Amino acid sequence: IRKALENRTNMEDDRVGILEAQLNQAKLIAEEADKKYEERKILENRSLLDEERMDALENQLKEARFLAEEADKKYDEVARKLAMVEADLERAEERAESGESYVARKLVLMEQDLERAEERAEVGEGKIVELEEELRVVGNNLKSLEVSEEKANQREEEYKQQIKNLNNRLKEFLNVYNYPNVHLENTDFFLIFFLPKLEFLQAEARAEFAERSVQKLQKEVDRLEDELLNEKEKYKAIADEMDQTFADLSGY
Repeated sequence: IRKALENRTNMEDDRVGILEAQLNQAKLIAEEADKKYEERKILENRSLLDEERMDALENQLKEARFLAEEADKKYDEVARKLAMVEADLERAEERAESGESYVARKLVLMEQDLERAEERAEVGEGKIVELEEELRVVGNNLKSLEVSEEKANQREEEYKQQIKNLNNRLKEFLNVYNYPNVHLENTDFFLIFFLPKLEFLQAEARAEFAERSVQKLQKEVDRLEDELLNEKEKYKAIADEMDQTFADLSGY
């Protein structure tokens, strides 16, 4: 019986060992399963992340394609504009070449105009000086005539006073010597009366002549002033033309 019990015990021990081995193996399998599950979860999460990343990459790819298409369009537009600019540049160079010759011709013409304007300006300056001198002489003559006219008027007043005095003296003389009906033509006093009268008429004629001379000289002064004004305006026009010519030359 003892031996049987020992055998049975040994068998139970063996069975326990087997069960323990199976339990250990089951634990290993369970741990392996847990590990696989964790790995699967990780893979699932990674797969989800990869899908999201793929979606993002697809969106980025679409955007990149759109940007590439827009860049191609812009490139085509820039290339077209560049071609237009190059064509415009060629035409501008052609115009510049023709313009240079035109500017050169224009410059020569402007220089000639400038020379003529300077000559006209010199002539105008001389004419202005001449007119100013002539105007000064006429002005001096006018002043002299005005002085002469003033003196003539003064002499006229003196003659009038002398005539008045002589007439009074003549009347007194005739009254004193009882010649109320004596005509002045028949007396020696006629010369006394007529001579101052004649001198008065001569003075009056000289005064009228002086007045006419003054008027004539005044007209001459007005004419010279108008001519001087015209010459100054011509000179100003020439000066303006010269300034414009200098400005045009500076612009080129």
